[in-house]
Amino acid sequence: MRLAIIDMGTNTFNLLIAEVSENNNYEIIHKDKAGVKLGKGGINHKVITPEAFNRGISAIEKHLETIKNYSCDKIYATATSGVRSTENGKEFVDTLKEKFDLNVKIISGNEEAELIYRGVKQAVHFNNENVLILDIGGGSNEFIIANNSGLLWKHSFQLGIARLLDMFNPSDPITLDEIKNVEFFIDTNLTSLYEAVKEYKLHKLIGCSGTFDSFREMILAKNGGIPEEVKKKDSYPINIKDYEQLHIDLIKSTLEERKKMEGLELVRVEMIVLASIFVNFIIRKLNIKSLTQSAFAIKEGLVDKILNG
Repeated sequence: MRLAIIDMGTNTFNLLIAEVSENNNYEIIHKDKAGVKLGKGGINHKVITPEAFNRGISAIEKHLETIKNYSCDKIYATATSGVRSTENGKEFVDTLKEKFDLNVKIISGNEEAELIYRGVKQAVHFNNENVLILDIGGGSNEFIIANNSGLLWKHSFQLGIARLLDMFNPSDPITLDEIKNVEFFIDTNLTSLYEAVKEYKLHKLIGCSGTFDSFREMILAKNGGIPEEVKKKDSYPINIKDYEQLHIDLIKSTLEERKKMEGLELVRVEMIVLASIFVNFIIRKLNIKSLTQSAFAIKEGLVDKILNG
């Protein structure tokens, strides 16, 4: 059996196609993404703009053509913050049903966090040490605390990078005062996270989805390229000092300079600076000592839920 998963994020619409064996194991046979910027120009006004609406439809059309080529048996599509927090999100989902006969499930922040956890635990080995998982999105950021006994705490914060970009509209390059303003805003909205970290005590951060994928690719490119054995791995330990240097490079950079940075996808050049400010703030605030990138997140978590309940 072949499954197709479409994860409709606020910045990108991601596609995963998996071949499922008789014992419910699966192999990923295709991955793709389409830059949509669904939240651009409207996310803080709770609306998908007409331009973003059309970009979303075009991305779904592209993914459905790919799915057809792979002869998939079932399609599962989920929509996250960029749809659920907008007044015309249901209209967008209804349009996809009418135009493509595609059923899209709009999932809550808590459901999103659970699926992210289910994805990450397939890529990263957990022990009895508590870890913090962070998925940075365009509309929301999910934090999860877990260990090998399971998920201990989760919360979805309306602090996605498309929201911050729309709210702060930083200079090019960003100024130190703007960084302080962004950090102050982040800080004042993470009280429940700080309380949870105080209770569960942790020093390890696992990052997943596009931001951390970019960090991995950029650091590896800077360090001489991506070895074949690393390409095949579902997780990668990021040296904190390597990340700190990358962060400095990013906050000093202009948009045009970022377009030329090896390992950074064009769809992320606008948001990567604010995303890095967010990550850097969390690392310093929570005294994080270890950083790991997980290549698995919500899509793989959904496959796990479909196959294992």
